[in-house]
Amino acid sequence: MPAEREPASAGDPAPAPAPIPAQAAAQDPATAAAAPARHARGSAGYRRVNLALFLAGCATFAMLYTTQTLLPQLSGSFHLTPAQASVSVSVATGALALAVIPVSMLSERVGRTRIMTVSVFAAALLGVLAAFAPDFGTLVALRTLQGVALAGLPATAMAYLAEEVEGTSLGAAMGLYVAGNSIGGMGGRLVTGLAGDLGGWRTALLTVGLVALGCAIAFRLLVPASRNFRPAKESPRALASTLRAHLADPTLRRLYLLGMLFMAAFGTVYNYLGYRLLAEPFGLPEAVVGAVFVIYLAGTFSSAAAGRMVGRFGHRTTLWAAAAVTAAGALLTLPDHLAFVVPGLIVLTGGFFAGHAAASAAVGLRATHGRAQASALYIAAYYLGSSLGGPLGGVAFHDAGWPGAVVFVLVLCALAALAAARLLPSAATRPVRAAAPRAAVRA
Repeated sequence: MPAEREPASAGDPAPAPAPIPAQAAAQDPATAAAAPARHARGSAGYRRVNLALFLAGCATFAMLYTTQTLLPQLSGSFHLTPAQASVSVSVATGALALAVIPVSMLSERVGRTRIMTVSVFAAALLGVLAAFAPDFGTLVALRTLQGVALAGLPATAMAYLAEEVEGTSLGAAMGLYVAGNSIGGMGGRLVTGLAGDLGGWRTALLTVGLVALGCAIAFRLLVPASRNFRPAKESPRALASTLRAHLADPTLRRLYLLGMLFMAAFGTVYNYLGYRLLAEPFGLPEAVVGAVFVIYLAGTFSSAAAGRMVGRFGHRTTLWAAAAVTAAGALLTLPDHLAFVVPGLIVLTGGFFAGHAAASAAVGLRATHGRAQASALYIAAYYLGSSLGGPLGGVAFHDAGWPGAVVFVLVLCALAALAAARLLPSAATRPVRAAAPRAAVRA
């Protein structure tokens, strides 16, 4: 595949994770007319873009949480508490959170396909090496590096789509990319559960790493070279100024906090659920415990429902409802019977995805400039919730069992409801103004 083309002319930098082709809109008509054609639905290039990013998304999110299903095995192999074993998950998500902003800035200078290719290949190779880690410390170090490598895809893929896909076809392309993310997250856990049950945690990590490497090779062969990428003209100082402006806005800060709290609650439940289901009175095999992650599909429906609810009732009411539903789902998992646990997980998963969808959408509406940086900050906060909330939830689970983990989740949901209550009262619903006024976010 040819390397990314040198720009024929300089333009405004495209947003990193924002699914809006702002670069094309910012160009003058003469430049826009001369720009290479974008991939439209039905074209061979469009199909290649979709399949390439679908596979890369699957690989990325399969690898990010690949040890989550294996935590009980890691505890047994290395004599770790649940909280200690969960570090193998939290270091990857934490490293991604810290790296996503600098990597998104780097992609503005060196190109989208180059960053994505390096990201998915490096992460896959590190995943294969992790299967041979001689001790837990080495495994944690490799997972940390893997998290840094994985930051290259969510930081860059949406910007690539916004630049290379024709406007009326962008929504469908973005939807398929997001589907790849969710299918990878769910499928990775299913594969590790089955492979771990058959051959142990090393076999599971090796299987996922090799599958991801295959996806990386296919991505490299399929992804079309960038035709509309323009290197950023903004200096790092200007980008840092934009980040500071977003962090100075109290509404955006609360939205970032909401993403962090929802993810911490969700990560706590799924990190330690395996320990509970493997033990008595359940005593389920690991392959069956891994299959529990099929419940992720509930998030597909609740995310769409959250969008409709926002349109009717506004962000604040939707976020309140999401926090309440997440808490109700956690409470339902308390009885020691699958007739309660499974429905409870479905309810909790639906509440989490609804809250995540509403909060992330509100970020895009609130920020009228620097949307790429605003979205990158949300992604960083979201994954920090996983990396910080997981170990803290593990302490609660270790000290007080499953009821302790549920109490921890309920506290997080209460904080989320409080943040939502202060998020969008009348005056705060108005977005931060850029050069031109925009419609207010509905309260």
